[in-house]
Amino acid sequence: MAMPRRNLLMFKKLLVVTAGMFAFGYALVPMYKAICEFTGINILALGEREIPGSGSARSNVKNSQVDASRTITVEFDANARGPWKFKPAQSSLQVHPGEMMTVMYEFENVQDRVMSAQAIPSYAPRQAAAHFNKLECFCFNQYTLAPGEKKQWPVVFVIDPKLAKDVTTITLSYTFFEVGSKTPAAPTAALDEPRQAKVGV
Repeated sequence: MAMPRRNLLMFKKLLVVTAGMFAFGYALVPMYKAICEFTGINILALGEREIPGSGSARSNVKNSQVDASRTITVEFDANARGPWKFKPAQSSLQVHPGEMMTVMYEFENVQDRVMSAQAIPSYAPRQAAAHFNKLECFCFNQYTLAPGEKKQWPVVFVIDPKLAKDVTTITLSYTFFEVGSKTPAAPTAALDEPRQAKVGV
């Protein structure tokens, strides 16, 4: 009779452990949401964005990590290394650190042949690169465009509030080059010179 009683006791312990595991599994979802709301780290789930024709957007969800006391001017620059048209829809945006923003870039293959191309980004000042977080960017992929084909691509970004206080202007520059050709060097030297953001053609 000793063995069945021992087995029954073990069975009860296993039931308690199983019930505890299920309860913990159900508690994970509200715990995750509470942690994300408290820390503001769940940026990718901030909800739907509106992308108006102007090429900019602001999140419909208020991010508690936005530093409204600071405003940074983000300038957009485009360099076309080849016979095509490439430019941002707007030359600059006023951004608060921690605020999710969207800018559109426009591209047109004006050649009479199919081409594959990709963009490489660069930043000025250089220290801003570590704090310029792109959530969505056409520079992550290569694209093939037919003759005369036009495309619009979004860049969704957030500037980390930890960016140095003395940085008030950031220039985001893209160099668009044809895949298979020599990859161009990022135009960092030119960007470090004080100037207006250039809207390239």
